[in-house]
Amino acid sequence: MQSDSSNFLTDVISRRAMIRTSVGVGALSLPTYLHLQNQVTAAVTEGTAKRCIILYAWGGMSHHETWDPKPDGPVEIRGSFNPISTATPGIQIGEHIPLLAQQTEKLAIVRSIHHDDSAHGRGMYWNMTGHKPPRAGNIPPMHSDWPSLAAMISRFRKAPKGAPTAVRVPYPMVDNGTLQAGEYGGWLGAKYDPIVIRTPSGKAYGGVSRALGSQVLNLGEVDVPRAAQRTELMRSFERGIGQDSDFESFNHFRDLANSILLSSDVKNAYNLDREDPKVRATYGDHIGGQSMLLARRLTEAGVPVVQVCAAAGDLNGGAGDMWDTHSNNFNRLKDRLLPVFDRGMSALLRDLEDRGTLDETLVVMLTDFGRTPRINGSAGRDHYPNAYSIVMAGGGIQGGQVYGSSDSKGAFPKAKPCGPADVHATIFRALGISPRAELHDVLGRPFSICDGQALPLV
Repeated sequence: MQSDSSNFLTDVISRRAMIRTSVGVGALSLPTYLHLQNQVTAAVTEGTAKRCIILYAWGGMSHHETWDPKPDGPVEIRGSFNPISTATPGIQIGEHIPLLAQQTEKLAIVRSIHHDDSAHGRGMYWNMTGHKPPRAGNIPPMHSDWPSLAAMISRFRKAPKGAPTAVRVPYPMVDNGTLQAGEYGGWLGAKYDPIVIRTPSGKAYGGVSRALGSQVLNLGEVDVPRAAQRTELMRSFERGIGQDSDFESFNHFRDLANSILLSSDVKNAYNLDREDPKVRATYGDHIGGQSMLLARRLTEAGVPVVQVCAAAGDLNGGAGDMWDTHSNNFNRLKDRLLPVFDRGMSALLRDLEDRGTLDETLVVMLTDFGRTPRINGSAGRDHYPNAYSIVMAGGGIQGGQVYGSSDSKGAFPKAKPCGPADVHATIFRALGISPRAELHDVLGRPFSICDGQALPLV
């Protein structure tokens, strides 16, 4: 774990010690030295996870129909679905995720998470950064934003040469045509923006591939000699020109793209045709399942963290179905959203277990918020951040457990309330990263990566 945190430790010593003391290490007082030593120690903890896959249910997954059913509530609360028993005695979940019900011995279900913002983008910001949204309205990314979970993990995890440190598949999150803050590098700098890699055969969503902050790579067939010639031509134009800091991010992503496209384990991982056809089929023939398979292959190729926008769309069309079920909630969940998610996530967990890598791979399912306890007049449920559920598995997480609870209507936490920051602290701890570790922005200012408390799920 210490080698993975080497960049952080350098920041601690060089910025905190050298800048503030203006003297060499030999002149540090004993209290200052011990303070620095404690900071170094705090960067490394005893987590077992080496990599992380984030499954993000963009739009707000209903907790009532999935992880926290309320069968004893009135019909306008409980809805038309029934709970089912699982592999874990005493735990019931929604009837339309039966494959995951067979794997609850791997799952830690958190039923008491909450925050206070009911907008999609700001809810996503809460969950992906662990911090309250910084501004009102529909919020596009800004360099002053908090870094995303994927960006922060990538700061502590090295990737092999030619591999990105953080990837998103199959597209960035967009609301009403606007890229949403919360998925990017923020004050860490643009080079920490997790790149977007399209799932093979999946189209880009909403024309966002050219938008700010979305470095989208298409790793299909590449004319390697021609690409190499273009790269050399570009570099010939740049020789003799100084490295302007304004172009640092551009150069970083250009060089990374060249490394991936020309020769890389990542490019090989991208070719899903190399996967065992029987294994590939278990994930399902849709962009949701195939994106989860791609995430497994990318992490095996050395990418430390992969974030999957877990939609249900098919491989031939855009973003497909999201989880924003204001109307026709039950049919949409039953007929499309839940079967796709159930098949993909259950296949991922089983696949990791079969390959012997589940204990080293932390799998986290997050979402914007839950859905309203009361069903609306369009047979749907609306945005609801006051109580919802998330799930964690692998990476040292103890499965077969439920943390916290919501009340009889699924309206508010009843026991052990927690928030996105606490979930982040738990993730960092599982990855061997102290929740109290510090990162520095481009100006050298220190920030503690998390202000939550790790949940006792290990």
